[in-house]
Amino acid sequence: MSLIDWIVLFSTLLLIVSYGIYKSRGSSNIDGYLLGNKTLPWYHIGFSVMATQASAITFLSAPGLAYTSGMSFAQFYFGVPLAMIVLSITFVPIFHRMRVFTAYEYLEKRFDVKTRVFTAFLFLIQRGVSTGITIYAPSVILSSILQIDATYTTLFIGCLVVMYTVWGGTKAVSYTQLLQMGIIFIGLLSAGVMVVHLLPSDIGLVKALHIAGKSGRANAIDFSFDWNNQYTLWSGLIGGFFLQLSYFGTDQSQVGRYLTGSSIRDSRLGLLMNGLIKVPLQFLILMIGILVFAYYQYNQPPIFFNKLELTKIEKSAYQPELQQIREKFNMVFEEKHRLINELSGALDRNANSEIDRIRKDLNTANQKTTKVREELTLLMQKNDPQADTNDNNYIFLNFVTEKLPKGLIGILIAIIFLASMGSTASALNSLASTSVIDIYKRFIHRDGSASNYLNVSRLMTLFWGIFTIIIALYANRLGNLLEAVNILGSLFYGTILGIFIVAFYIKGAKGTATFVAAILAEILVIICWRADMMAFLWLNLVGCVLVMFFAVFIQALLPSRSKN
Repeated sequence: MSLIDWIVLFSTLLLIVSYGIYKSRGSSNIDGYLLGNKTLPWYHIGFSVMATQASAITFLSAPGLAYTSGMSFAQFYFGVPLAMIVLSITFVPIFHRMRVFTAYEYLEKRFDVKTRVFTAFLFLIQRGVSTGITIYAPSVILSSILQIDATYTTLFIGCLVVMYTVWGGTKAVSYTQLLQMGIIFIGLLSAGVMVVHLLPSDIGLVKALHIAGKSGRANAIDFSFDWNNQYTLWSGLIGGFFLQLSYFGTDQSQVGRYLTGSSIRDSRLGLLMNGLIKVPLQFLILMIGILVFAYYQYNQPPIFFNKLELTKIEKSAYQPELQQIREKFNMVFEEKHRLINELSGALDRNANSEIDRIRKDLNTANQKTTKVREELTLLMQKNDPQADTNDNNYIFLNFVTEKLPKGLIGILIAIIFLASMGSTASALNSLASTSVIDIYKRFIHRDGSASNYLNVSRLMTLFWGIFTIIIALYANRLGNLLEAVNILGSLFYGTILGIFIVAFYIKGAKGTATFVAAILAEILVIICWRADMMAFLWLNLVGCVLVMFFAVFIQALLPSRSKN
C-alpha cells in the first residue's frame, strides 16, 4: 500500500471512532448504555442491523467464495425478507410491550429461570466464538499487507474495537454503523466499476458475466432439492428463513439493535429496510467476486493468494519444487487463456455448439489447475504442518492491493475494517447486556444503583472483548470464515428459535418440558452435524422442529399438577 492509502485508511478509522465516542457522550445509566434510551429513528436501526450482520468476513470471504464456486451463496439470504416480515408482526411488538433489555428476559416470565439461563448460555457461547472469528478477518488484511504474523494485527484490531465499545455503549455502536454503511456502499460501487474498467477494452460488464457464467460461476439459483447441497433455493428459503428468524429474532446482537427504536413502527421499518436491501447488497458483493474471476481469465492470477504463506515456502528448502509447480501452473493458464479468447469469439458469433465444446475444455483445464494447487498445498504442509492452505479469504484482498489504484485501495481496506468494527461492536454490546441483565442483575446484585450497573456493563464489555480476541487468535484453522460463522450459528440458532416459538405459540408447554426439549434438540443437532447427515442450513429447521415436538411430547407425559 502507498502512503496515500495508509492516510486514507487511518483517517477513516479515526473519523469513525471519534464520531462514535462523540455521539455517545453522556451515557449515565444502563438504559443509555445498552439501549440508547430507545431514541433512535428507523433508518438508524436499518443500517445498524445491516452493519451488525455484514462483518468483515462478508467482504473478504464472499468475493472469494464467488471466485471459486460461483453465485450460489446468494441463496443463503433468500429467507431474509420473509423473516423480517414475520419478526415485524410477532417479535417486535412483544419485546417492545414488555420493555425488556434482552430477548431472554421474556423467557423467564413465560417459562422459568432455568430456561432463560440456558437460552442465554447458548447465545453467549455461539456469539462469543463467532465474534472472535469476525475480529480475525480484518487482521488477515494487515498481516498480509505488512507481512507480519496475524497475532499482532489481531491484537491491534481487537483492542481498537473494544476501546470505543467499552466507552460509548450502544450509541457508539449505532452512530458509527450509520457512517460505516455509507462508506461501504460507496466503496463497493467504486470497486465494481474499477474491476470492469481493468478488463480488456472489448470486454464489458455483460460479456464478463457471460464468460464467468460459461465457466460455472454465475449459478445463482439451484432448484434441486438436495439435503447435502449447501446452497439451493429451498435450503435458502426454508433453512435460511429459520436461521434468519432465529438470528434477528433471538440473537441479542440483533434484538439489541431494534430495541433501541423510539417506537414499534421505527423498529419494524428498520427491519423491513434490511429485508429489502440485504439480498441485492449480497448479489453486488458476490458479483464483484465473479468479475475478479473474469479479470483473472485474461491476466494470470497468483498461484496462491496468501502471500505470507507463499513467502514461507519460497524461502524454504522446497523452493525448487515450488518452481516446478509454478511452471505447470503457467502452462495451464496459457491453455485457459487461449480457450477464453476462443470463448469470447464464439459468444460474439452466437456459436452455441462451439461454446459447448469450449466449456468442456475449460472444465478440463480448471481441473488441471485444481490439481496443481493441490500439489502446492501438500508442499506447504510438508514445509509447515500448521500452514494456512485455504486462501479463499485472500483472493479479493490480493486483487485490491495489487491491481486497484492508489487511494481506492485505502478506502476498500477501510471498508473491511469498518465492517468488522461494526459487527464486533454490536456483538460485544449484546454479550455485555446479556451477561449483566440475565446473570449479574438476576442472580448477583438485584438492587444495584444506576452507576453500578453502568460500570459492570463496561467491565463485561471488556471481559468479552478479551475473550473474543483470544478466540480470534485460533480462527485461522477454520477454513472459509464466512461458512465457519454460519455453520456455528446453525448449530445453536434452531434450538434457540424453537424455544421462542414454543413460548409464543404453544401455550400448553411449560418451563420444564421446554428446558428438557431444548437440551435434547441441541444434542441431536450436534449429532446430525458431526455425522454430516445434511447441509448445515437445514440444521436450523431441524433444531426448531425438534424443540417444538419434544416440548409438546414431554409436557403430555408430565403429571397434570405440572400442567397447572
